[in-house]
Amino acid sequence: MSRRGLPAGLSMRHDAHYVEELTQERVSHVGRVIPIDKLDPNPDQPRTEIGDLTELTASIKEKGVLEPLLVKPTFGRWMIIAGERRWRAATAAGLTEVPCIEMDVDESAVAEIALIENMQRKDLTPWEEADGLRALCERFGYTHEDVARKVGKSRSTVTEALSIATMPADVRGMCRDAEITSKSLLLQIVRQPDDDSMRVIAQQIAEQGLTRDGARKARRAYIDPTGSSEPFVYRFEAPGREFRVEVKFKKSDVSTEELFEALNDAAQGIDDAVS
Repeated sequence: MSRRGLPAGLSMRHDAHYVEELTQERVSHVGRVIPIDKLDPNPDQPRTEIGDLTELTASIKEKGVLEPLLVKPTFGRWMIIAGERRWRAATAAGLTEVPCIEMDVDESAVAEIALIENMQRKDLTPWEEADGLRALCERFGYTHEDVARKVGKSRSTVTEALSIATMPADVRGMCRDAEITSKSLLLQIVRQPDDDSMRVIAQQIAEQGLTRDGARKARRAYIDPTGSSEPFVYRFEAPGREFRVEVKFKKSDVSTEELFEALNDAAQGIDDAVS
């Protein structure tokens, strides 16, 4: 696989396929060394927690920046598309310039690349991933399928992440304070039928240290305290809040596959009605 634009002798730490797929045949990009004080962070960077840079700074002091930053020219300066942690660590290490790949891309491509680059490192928090995917939908009108294709994730993974993004701010705050960061636990919370029940389950998880299975049992017990079968309800709100969808089943236990099948049947029904 070709690696167009990489400086001679340098290679990407990960496979560069995400860059090539996003930029193939629509942009040009070149490798160059840029003064570190000419670089600015991306104001829409999906990562909100930079984390500890001690080890990265030490590595850069010893070996330099081995992976070029991805940057976009902006009136004599450059905005960092991907590589803000490397830039900050290089600054702390005392470097005056860093290797970069300059990319002439539009705003949507910047957002895509920044998010994908972070997601491929698998160290985004569930909140950062959810908010980043939601931003792609809201800013550029992408569907769940569009986003899934662009970030290389399954549609169900994208849908789950976007559901976390709809969690009310106060419930999100409860989760942050209780350090509930597991995606599976957050999904159990956000699948509650209303805001109050989300708060109850979040509190139970925090106080009792529930696992995913424990949270699932607690969720079902809250919905159905008598143990009788309550229907499963799936609710979805569009990222821009233009509409909401609710799917109610007769049974209480519904798999992801069954949910997708029901949604597909509903979509087919609409298609049949208008054709």
